[in-house]
Amino acid sequence: MKGKTISQIQIGDSEFYERTVTEADVVMFGGVSGDLNPAHFNEKYARDTMFKGRIVHGMLTASYFSTVLGTLLPGPGTIYLGQELKFTKPVRVQDTIKAVVTVTEINLEKNIVKLETIAYNESGEVVVKGLATVMPPR
Repeated sequence: MKGKTISQIQIGDSEFYERTVTEADVVMFGGVSGDLNPAHFNEKYARDTMFKGRIVHGMLTASYFSTVLGTLLPGPGTIYLGQELKFTKPVRVQDTIKAVVTVTEINLEKNIVKLETIAYNESGEVVVKGLATVMPPR
């Protein structure tokens, strides 16, 4: 299976991935990444932080952009070259996140595509935003 080539991509093309974050997601991400910050795992500790409770790893939420880029737009064979991120609101276990990517720039000569990346919670609030740079399959 092969994703879209640069000639098949247009500015404004958009895809999304939606997932409800589970406790298991947080535990597995912490284990795989080594990020065992108590803000993610210890409710008593997290209550005393600015977030007033446990939060999901920001990079777990941001990883949903990779899901879209690697499976939908451009899709399989895409090389992820870079990602700028800004975390704008905390995500909690059981939040449903919709990660949306939209093509904003295409460089045919270099085979490079830039995409706006925005993740929303179930209330429609932006929780992560940024810009991805990818190389679609040839």
